[in-house]
Amino acid sequence: MDCQESQNQRQVYLDGELDLTRSLEQEKHLRECSKCSQAFDASRLMQNALRSDSLRFQPPAGLEKRVRAKLRRDGGARAQTFGWRWLIPATSAAILVILFAAYLLTRTPADNLIASEIVSSHVRSMMTPTHLFDVPSEDPHTVKPWFDGKLDFSPPVKDLSSKGFALIGGRLDYIANRPVAVMIYQRRKHVINLFVWPASSGDTKPAAQVRQGYNLIHWTKSGMTFWAVSDLNLAELQQLAEELENGE
Repeated sequence: MDCQESQNQRQVYLDGELDLTRSLEQEKHLRECSKCSQAFDASRLMQNALRSDSLRFQPPAGLEKRVRAKLRRDGGARAQTFGWRWLIPATSAAILVILFAAYLLTRTPADNLIASEIVSSHVRSMMTPTHLFDVPSEDPHTVKPWFDGKLDFSPPVKDLSSKGFALIGGRLDYIANRPVAVMIYQRRKHVINLFVWPASSGDTKPAAQVRQGYNLIHWTKSGMTFWAVSDLNLAELQQLAEELENGE
């Protein structure tokens, strides 16, 4: 992939809608090209800024009254004849339509943003063994203590080898603007990344989605958010989610 191709696909990649092959090519190019990497970071900052609540406009108190008074002064009787009274609500409605359209164009649901981040992290982790593990181990009593002092929470680490899901290690990652724990499981030759961080809401049942050819399942339980991602088939990934959910 050259710089022009990277630029053409940048927004699609940011939106998490680029296919797996192109995503890998884009990430490889961004690692190797500092110019494109800087442009990508700038685009991502702009995208995040456009989604910020700070862009919402709250009209000051009395604005409508002042506008009506101004129109009466400027238009006089002629303004009344042509029915200027409809102008304010009509203009307000038009502004609301424009703002709402902009909101829909720039807003992506939080779960979709997180899913895109998780798929990107999963893809990166599969590129080389050094990306996959910070602590390679099959022992939960080795993996769990490794996170002590590195996170502001203690992630649950389960041994599911008897269920056909072998724990093979853990690592730190950064998702949804915070450090998170990742436990890595393996089912046959399929690697599963399980992302865990404190939940901001109550328990939810596992929900599945597919992004860029990967299956994802997420749920919250006992004050923790869980996201599992893999190229493993959805039925078996659901089995992992059920084992983790029921075992907590």
